[in-house]
Order: sequence, then structure tokens, then C-alpha cells
Amino acid sequence: MKVQRVAIVLTAINSVLLLSALASTRSTSVQAVAPVVRGRAFELVDERGQIRSRLNVESSGEIVLRLLDQEGTIRVKLGAGKDGSGLVLNNDATEPGVHILAKATGSSLRLVNKDGRERLVAP
Repeated sequence: MKVQRVAIVLTAINSVLLLSALASTRSTSVQAVAPVVRGRAFELVDERGQIRSRLNVESSGEIVLRLLDQEGTIRVKLGAGKDGSGLVLNNDATEPGVHILAKATGSSLRLVNKDGRERLVAP
């Protein structure tokens, strides 16, 4: 009889702990998610506070995402506007190494080697 009481008490304690843990997890996950984040720009910074990524809407209405290196130099630029979209990947000299455009007038891919040799691919 004594063993049964101990088993019942332990089961009750475990049940309370389980319900408490579930309630805590449920309330934490609901509070951690914002339904919408709105703004004119979004900047991601590193541990030193230096901007490493910037997403903003330009005055022209185009939306642009820029990725910056540790020195603050733009290395990647992705943009979208009413006339199409584009992607630029810059080399170590901050010159476009890869430039992709997709517009209503046509699409193109431009590759530039460090020595200046260029290849343009267009339909």
C-alpha cells in the first residue's frame, strides 16, 4: 500500500512538471515571433557594430540588398524594380566580376576577369 502511494505522488509531481514545461514552452514561442516587421531600411551589424548588410527601398522605388565585407565595402548588390532585377558580385578591387540583369528588354550575364577580360552572354 505504501509503494502505491509513493507511485501516485511521484506520478502527480511528474504530471505537474510536464504541464508546467509545456505551458512555458508554448508562451515563449508565441512571444518570440513578431507577425510583421516594418520599416524603410534594415541593417545587420557585426559584433563591432559595423554594418554588414543593408536592405532598403531607394527613392526610385527599387528595393536593394547590399552585403558588405569586414571593411565596409559593398561586395554583393541585389536589386529589384519595376523594370526588372539585377545582381552584382564585386571582386577584391570592388569592380563587378559578375553582373546579371533581367529586364523586359532582355537578360544578360556579364563576367569580367581580374585582368579585364570580359564575356557577355545574352540571348
